[in-house]
Amino acid sequence: MNPKLSDVAKRAGVSVTTASRVINNRGYISQKTKKAVFLAMKELHYQPNSSARSLKGKHNNLIGLIFPTITNPFFGELVEKIESKLFEAGYKVILCNSVNNSQKEKEYLQMLNANQVDGIIAGTHNQGIKEYASLDLPIVSFDRKLSTNIPIISSDNYQGALLASASLYRAKCRKIFFLGNQEIVGNPTDLRLKGYKDSMKKFNLKENIWPVRFSESPSIKALLIRELLQKKEADGIICTDDLTAIQVINAASSLSISIPEDLKVIGFDGTSFIQTYFPGLSTIIQPIDDLSSLLVETLKTRIDNPEQKVSNHVLPVSLLSRDSTE
Repeated sequence: MNPKLSDVAKRAGVSVTTASRVINNRGYISQKTKKAVFLAMKELHYQPNSSARSLKGKHNNLIGLIFPTITNPFFGELVEKIESKLFEAGYKVILCNSVNNSQKEKEYLQMLNANQVDGIIAGTHNQGIKEYASLDLPIVSFDRKLSTNIPIISSDNYQGALLASASLYRAKCRKIFFLGNQEIVGNPTDLRLKGYKDSMKKFNLKENIWPVRFSESPSIKALLIRELLQKKEADGIICTDDLTAIQVINAASSLSISIPEDLKVIGFDGTSFIQTYFPGLSTIIQPIDDLSSLLVETLKTRIDNPEQKVSNHVLPVSLLSRDSTE
């Protein structure tokens, strides 16, 4: 039986990724580790794939994109713009739909690494994927902290929450609820919750957090939203995405709660799709075109100049006031 790379890694006492880096001479590896891998190769009579090794130092012009789902209008629009800008720059993409499955995401990372993509743009929502830190690939993250050495591109989530809160306060709302993730895990989107909390303190209002996670199915979200509205406690609701805001408006209609007379609602994202097909929804607009440009340019910098330090970037958001709050 022909030995595999995993056999070499096991014999040398290192990870498959480290063994691959030794064989392909990618990145810094200690002499001790190199000797262990080469000895294991010799003992197992392992011969690396010559065609794969011939690609060392060359670009395949392939980029991996890992996002939760493209059925969400925000991610669909962002991915479309990223793909278009990468194509203009001479790259093709491999799109990976990670949903809320961490094992699926890990296997996609292995697949992208095996296909020797030139880099990865990730907007994943899964947590604790340690493989990002060990991959010897240029990676850029959208809105998520994947590893300390991976730059993050995001919009100003904190300012967005401030704008949404102030908008509802100006509209005479005094029982403002926040619908979204209540867990603080160190991602930029946590700042939406912080912005809401700081605003309630500034306006001397009570915090009302109604946990509705992004990963919940639409049917579960609908139940949670209906449960809140039936209490008839809220006069203003901030949703951390537009689809949830639309569900709030639909649930209010079914319960004969008038928007905006009885309840004012504001979303977050502001895609072209939402603005076109749900023109009555007030929302915080993320600059999707600018985000996609910055994600692509940052990744190209990491590919072309791997030693250059790349910083995190935060882009400004804006408020779009429409019928659901006016």
